[in-house]
Amino acid sequence: MIVEDQALIGMSLEAYLEDAGFSVAGPFPSCTDALRWLEHNTPQIAVLDVSLRDGTVLPIAQALKRRNTPFAVYSGLPFTAGLPEELKSVPWLEKPVSREELARTLSRLHRTEA
Repeated sequence: MIVEDQALIGMSLEAYLEDAGFSVAGPFPSCTDALRWLEHNTPQIAVLDVSLRDGTVLPIAQALKRRNTPFAVYSGLPFTAGLPEELKSVPWLEKPVSREELARTLSRLHRTEA
């Protein structure tokens, strides 16, 4: 699952992850779109941008945590100690990050989930 409100970044992530062997849902450009999809689906792993068109990604992070679904944050914002609890214990990838680092992080999360 990709949650990213910048279309070019979302499409780039989608293409790269599909090339790396992942099945991709999204990219979802808003909390509303992602939460609507989550009403009937549960991803194995997710990549979340922090700031979306309609607010922060926090409601999605909370939904994923309730389902024990691992996720990584992929954001232009730096990690800070004052983050909400749902975002503190997850991998934080600050844009831009190499495709290899992204794939390694998601593969690690996928193995943890399996």
